[in-house]
Order: sequence, then structure tokens, then C-alpha cells
Amino acid sequence: MTIRNPIEWSWDQLRLAASTIEDATHSLGHIEEQLHSPLPEIRTISTADLGDALREGIADFAAYRMDVVLICIIYPLVGLILARAAFGGGLLPMIFPIASGFALVGPFAGIGLYEMSRRRQRGEIAGWADALAIFREPSFGSIAFLGMVLIAIYFAWLITAQAIYVVTLGPAPPVSLGVFVHDVFNTPAGWALAVFGIGAGFVYALVVLAIGAVSFPLLLDRDAGLDTAIKASIRAFKLNPVPMILWGAIVAALLVIGSIPLFVGLIVVLPVLGHATWHLYRKLMPQ
Repeated sequence: MTIRNPIEWSWDQLRLAASTIEDATHSLGHIEEQLHSPLPEIRTISTADLGDALREGIADFAAYRMDVVLICIIYPLVGLILARAAFGGGLLPMIFPIASGFALVGPFAGIGLYEMSRRRQRGEIAGWADALAIFREPSFGSIAFLGMVLIAIYFAWLITAQAIYVVTLGPAPPVSLGVFVHDVFNTPAGWALAVFGIGAGFVYALVVLAIGAVSFPLLLDRDAGLDTAIKASIRAFKLNPVPMILWGAIVAALLVIGSIPLFVGLIVVLPVLGHATWHLYRKLMPQ
């Protein structure tokens, strides 16, 4: 093994970073070039396919568990930081919206996991570093733009959740967690908070599921336009409403469960769901 001097190594890293930035810049122009590309064929699936996708996602996680843990450990840390800020800032009612809101950015957050599953499906060796290959994809600009849309939806959900609290149990923050839980389950205002909150969250989740469940894997897998990817995702939802809604419920439930023990469960839940989403996409799209 040759030991390289620090200056040479640093120079190579700078060149690699510059090359990655250049590829990402070119991909921004690619958005306009690929607008209105042909809509791909979409299959109908059954609820049994959801179980198959989850099993395949678990198999991918087992194959890459150390690599994906390195990738996904950031999400529990972010969740803990946000939760701590909510507690310290008198935003206790926002804990659940913060945790459940992970589902809204999940399709974007899992993009590196899709790449790893794609490589494994091809019989290629993949690791955490290969997940960064997405930055060199021609469609990276479209992926980033759609990701920003999901992040904006996430913040819109948080604003909506806060507004619902203000008009029900608010505007003053709860005195303690125990008082807040009691008020939610034992007062008319608390019941209204739960009903309107769950209803609003369901609407946001449906929007994200419709535009993001297929679009991100499609942009990664094929040279498709941004509008084409979104239309394909919406069409997949229309053709498979029951399986897709059930899939959204599974994702939301697992994310909430993974968030309960101080967000630590997300280290396992997120990669499994990310890999499973790729396999669900492959079931929806012909080879």
C-alpha cells in the first residue's frame, strides 16, 4: 500500500468535490432538457406485493446493515435535536407532528438507499459510499428540486399542526407532558385536536404519497423528466389506490413506532423502508 502525502490527498479530494459540483450543476440544466419525456408503463399490484417489498427491504438491510446505519444515524440525531428544541421552547404539542412528519420527507431521505438496492438487484457490490453516486446522476437536479418541495410540505404540516393546537387546546403551551396527554384524551378540545390533526396529516401524507412514492426511484432509475416522474407517481396511485394507501399507513406507523424510543428505532426503520420503497417501485414498473 502506498502512503500518499497530505497535500496530494487533499488536492485529489478537492478535485473530486469540484467534479461532483460540476456534475450537479449540469444536472440542473438536465431538468429542462427532459421535460415531457414519455410516461412509462405502470403495473397494478396487490396488497401481497407490499409484504414482498418489505421482506426484500429487510434482506437489503441485512446485507448492508453497517453501511446503512452510517447513513441513517443522522435522522435520529436530527429527531432528538428537534424534540429537545420543542421541549425547551414550550412546543411540547409539536413532538408528534415532528415525529410523524418524517413520513413526508421519507421519499427524498431514502434516495441513497434506493441506489444501494438498485446496485444489489443488479448483482453489484455496494456500500455507503456508493449511495453518494446519486450526486453524479443526470437527474440529480430534478431529485433535489422535488426534495425541496417535500421539505416545504413538511414545514407546512408543522405550521398547520401548530395552528390546530392554537385553536383547540392553545394558545398557551401545556404545563407538563402529563397535563397535555390528559387534555388530549379527556377534553372536547383535546378530541378536536386529535381529529383535526389526524385529518390534516392524512391529507398531507396523501399528497406526498401521490407525488413522491414512485417519482424519486424513477428519476434515479431512468432518464425521465421531473413532470413525467410526478405524473407516473400519481398514475401509480390512481391505478393502485388501496395498496398505495395501505403502504402509506405502513410507512407512517413504522416511522412513529421507530420514533417512540427517543428516535433510535429510526436507525432500523428508515433503511428498511427505503430499501422496500425501491422494491415496491420495481413491482410497479416493468423491467
